[in-house]
Amino acid sequence: MKVYTIIGGVNGTGKSSLTGVLRTQTTELGQMIDVDKITAEGKLSPVAGGRIALQRVRDCLEKGLSFTQETTLSGHRTEATAAEAKRQGYFIRLYYVGLDTVEESLMRIKNRVRRGGHDIPKEDVSRRFSGRWQAVSRVLPYCDEARFFDNDNGFWEVAEYRNGALLLKGEYRPAWARELCEYLKQGTHMANVRTVKNKDGQATSY
Repeated sequence: MKVYTIIGGVNGTGKSSLTGVLRTQTTELGQMIDVDKITAEGKLSPVAGGRIALQRVRDCLEKGLSFTQETTLSGHRTEATAAEAKRQGYFIRLYYVGLDTVEESLMRIKNRVRRGGHDIPKEDVSRRFSGRWQAVSRVLPYCDEARFFDNDNGFWEVAEYRNGALLLKGEYRPAWARELCEYLKQGTHMANVRTVKNKDGQATSY
């Protein structure tokens, strides 16, 4: 089975740390593609880093390889990739990492930079944080499986998305998970329904 894994979350939420955990639990991650790391490690402009990441995604799709993207989900690139992967018969899995406030994200980025990691402009983090639920809702309809983790103090699974609904799990329900649940219940994320044909020509609405 070829799998497209999306590890999503605003900058600083702990996507790379979750990836490390998942590496010990599954062999389905395939090639890792992280545009922020590509840009930082290559000392590239965001545009150049994005082009390299996009080419790696295209290569995986053309060869039918499993691959994983760490992404903030901002913009429409991940949505377009998910649509293409769905057409090609990929199983699409989303792991999302959340925090309650943008201040927490900024603090973690600051700590990462102190340890020699890459920085992200504050204005970019704030913009992505304010639009995070719209970004999630664009990708969710393509996902065969979606799991949501809080990272206030280690990863704790707090929700899963099934049959068009976000289901909160357990007694620990952070504010961000409740907020996302309410956002999805409004139904605004289904405003742009589209039809995607898979490789066998079968049409499904998303």
